[in-house]
Formats: sequence, structure tokens, C-alpha cells
Amino acid sequence: MKIALLVGTFPTLSVSFILNQIKGLLDDGHEVDIYAIDGRPEDVSKVHPIVKEYKLLERTYYPPERPQNDGWRWLKLLGLLLVNLDKNPLVLLQLIDKARFGKEAKDQRLLYKAIPFLNRKSYDIIHCQFGIFGLMALAFRDIGIINGKILTTFRGYDISKYLQKRGDRVYDQLFEKGDFFLTNCDYFRQRAIQLGCDENKIRVLGSGIDCHKFAFTPRYFPADGRVRIVSIGRLIEKKGIEYGIRAIAKLAQVHPNLEYNIIGDGLLKEDFQNLVAELGVGHIVNLLGWKQQEELVKILDKSHILIAPSVTAADGNQDAPVNTLKEAMAMGLPVIGTLHGGIPELIENGISGFLVPERDPDAIAQNVSYLIEHPELWQSMGQAGRARVEQKYDMYKLNQELLEIYQKLLNSDLPQPQFSNQSVEAGSSVFITTV
Repeated sequence: MKIALLVGTFPTLSVSFILNQIKGLLDDGHEVDIYAIDGRPEDVSKVHPIVKEYKLLERTYYPPERPQNDGWRWLKLLGLLLVNLDKNPLVLLQLIDKARFGKEAKDQRLLYKAIPFLNRKSYDIIHCQFGIFGLMALAFRDIGIINGKILTTFRGYDISKYLQKRGDRVYDQLFEKGDFFLTNCDYFRQRAIQLGCDENKIRVLGSGIDCHKFAFTPRYFPADGRVRIVSIGRLIEKKGIEYGIRAIAKLAQVHPNLEYNIIGDGLLKEDFQNLVAELGVGHIVNLLGWKQQEELVKILDKSHILIAPSVTAADGNQDAPVNTLKEAMAMGLPVIGTLHGGIPELIENGISGFLVPERDPDAIAQNVSYLIEHPELWQSMGQAGRARVEQKYDMYKLNQELLEIYQKLLNSDLPQPQFSNQSVEAGSSVFITTV
């Protein structure tokens, strides 16, 4: 099959779930093109091993950089159209129709993002990783610069934060004209159905991990008495790291022999550094920044408990069951998560770990304290977590399931769009706005 993947910024360490799918597709012999709609990351010094092993940058197409100045934007755009004159670039001029495409037509944002698609036109599957790229693919297919079945996966912010910004009707046309939909947890599937997606056209396909790369090790109370706790995630509000720090500060008053390692980077790094200093736990809490997968595995291997304190952010952003949580569970760590988004679909409360309310450092501290005082639970919880991940999130099983979905979609074995009397005609408005 010829498959186009529409993603955001690529490559980044935080998109391992997409990389695992790409690996599966290439291993199975399919042709994959990657369209990085939001361009390259600023820092490419650290990339996932799959990127190098499979030479994914050679398969990746980036939009040209868009000048901020309106005059320079038009001048550069004219040059791009002339260079691509043999590829019928004039069709792209439809993308500057403000009545159809709104703000992104006004500043030529959508048109610049469409340039890479002039090189390749026809695909069997156009798999959009996040709903906003499903909207974009629909616009590009409507004007004829790309063809293929559009499969859209909703993953988190696109069906939480984005709705708060753009409203509950933003995906109406995508639900009407898109070919099929996936979500990475049932929580977001139910959200999509509430928004108007036909329940027969959407199913759950979790984000998988390679369990072979995360060896299970039973956890025991350390000989030196130093309990090592870890959290992993971008330093943004949704990940709830603030509440992990506050919980550890409370714990340190009773269990002073702790070490709390936070892996990740982001906009709130300075805020968290200040919080650590304010709470006087600089000797316990370590902000380690991003780590390569090999480095991450080494840290997890030396850890005893993982905290995943995700919260619903002020902008509505929510999490699915995140891969780093699955990786820790696969390695045998008992975990503490929150009653948030899709996380309860991964953590079985009292079996593989504990679930606590959002934004409740007292509850986090109480449950970590309970685990410290009952280390005899660590091994059984770790075994239960490993079994849960192997059962529901093994990437090889999920990649095979994805291929079956692709094939059924091509063979028209999946439910097809049911157009109502108020269906949107081809060429009508598709409004797209990035987050």
C-alpha cells in the first residue's frame, strides 16, 4: 500500500506512538511518506532510534518556511508556484479563498502547507495523526491535490483543547466526509460520538509500545533505603508535574530518603525550578530534561515507583493513556495515575497501581507513602502492569490490527459515510485553524 502520514512537528521524542506505527508499516513492506505539517523541531540533537534506523528523514516532506511579512510571503509564494509550474500549482490558489478556509487562507498558511503535496498526489490511505490534520487532508482532497481514503486518529488535544478553542462543530464536515476514524482510548471515542461521529465509523486502537525493549524487573525495597520515584512528560500544565513536586515535598517530611527524577522539558521548566526552590526540595527533586530512549530505560530500571499526575488543563487539554506510563508498567514499576482522560483504561486501581483525583498532591503523597510502607506489593503490582500492557498495548498486535483496518477500508468493508440531506457539497467550506 501507498500510505501518507500527516503529522505535526517531526521528528520529536514525544511521538514514539507514531514512530512505532511507521516501523510496523515499513517492516510489512508498505510505502510510507511522512508530511510534517508543522515543520522540523528546533532541536534535532536527540531523536528516537527508529528515525535513524529507518532513515525516516528521507521519507519526510516539510512545507517551505513562511515569511512573517505579507509582502515577502507573496513574493516567495510566487517563486514556489513558478518552480512547481509543471505540477499544476494553480489549483492551490483555491486555498486563499477566505470564504472557504478562513484565517489560514488570509495569511497563506494553508497554501504554504500544501506545497509538499504537489510532489505526490495519489495514496491508498491518507492517515491523519490528530483531527486537525484530518480537516487539512479533507481540504486538500476537495481541491484535488491529494487522493486517497482519509483515516483520522484523534489522540488528545485535538479532541479536548482544540474544541474549547474552535467549538463543538469544528469536525462536522470531517465526520460527514471522512472515511474512517480511530481514537487511542474509549474516553475519546465516546467524546467523538457525542460530537456527531457515526459510532459505526470509529473504533479504538491504542498506541502501542515494543514490550521487548522494556524488560520486566521485579521491584524490591532498595538496600540503601533510597526510594527512587520518577515522572515523565512535557513540562506543560496537562502533565500535572506541579502536583508531583508538591506531593514529594509533603512526603519528604516523613520519608526523607527519597529521590524524585522528572524527565522532560517544556514551557513550565522555570516555574518548576522556582517551585522546587520554594519548597526546599532541591536535594530530592531533579529536573533532568529530555532523554533518549536508551537513557530513559536506564533511569526507569533504577526507579521503584512512577507518578503520572495528569490533569485537565485550563485550555481543556487532556491525555490518553500515555506511552511513557505503559513503558514504566512494562518494566515492572507500580504506578500512580489520576482519574483523568483515558488513564483509568490503563491503570487498574489497586491491581497495577493506584488512581487518585486530579490536582490532589495529598492523595498522591498518601498513595506513594502506602507503597513505600508496603514494598511487598511492588512485585505483584509490577507483574499486573506488565500483563496489562502486553494484553492491550503490544505494538506488534496493534500494528497488525491497523493494517487490517487499512485493508478493510480499501476493500470498502468498513462502514461508509452516510450523507444526510444537509450534507456538505464538494467545494464547500472547510475551516482549518492550527492550535
